[in-house]
Amino acid sequence: MNIVIQENFNIDLYGLSGIAVKQNWAEFGMDLTNKLWQEVRAHNLQHKGINVWVYEDGYKMFAGVELKAPPSSETILESKRTHLLRYAYYKHIGSYNKIAETGAKVLEELRQKGIKTSLPYLEIYGHWTEDASKLETELLWSLA
Repeated sequence: MNIVIQENFNIDLYGLSGIAVKQNWAEFGMDLTNKLWQEVRAHNLQHKGINVWVYEDGYKMFAGVELKAPPSSETILESKRTHLLRYAYYKHIGSYNKIAETGAKVLEELRQKGIKTSLPYLEIYGHWTEDASKLETELLWSLA
């Protein structure tokens, strides 16, 4: 696996958050993402088109997008600035339903190398394509 250790990742997002009570991350993340895009469309917000999921302590999840300008106060979108001082990076190429499996393999390899991760953990979804084998998702683990 081509895991890269990097430093200083910053991203400013606007989106929605909540607690994944049943820890069904994919379903919960999709619900947040769908509500996010309804809000982006309703307010005609200019964006970069990339979905970002941020996993945090206490089963909290944030689904967001980078906007080209801050939204007006009329929107329900929350702002979130995420900074990773040091992190492990891996690019998953393939179906979204394989991300959890890939993530487990990356975490095991990091564990074997004595590298400890912490939250937040991010999934950055690339532009959509019908061919699931070509979907790109960047996975970023904060390092302890």
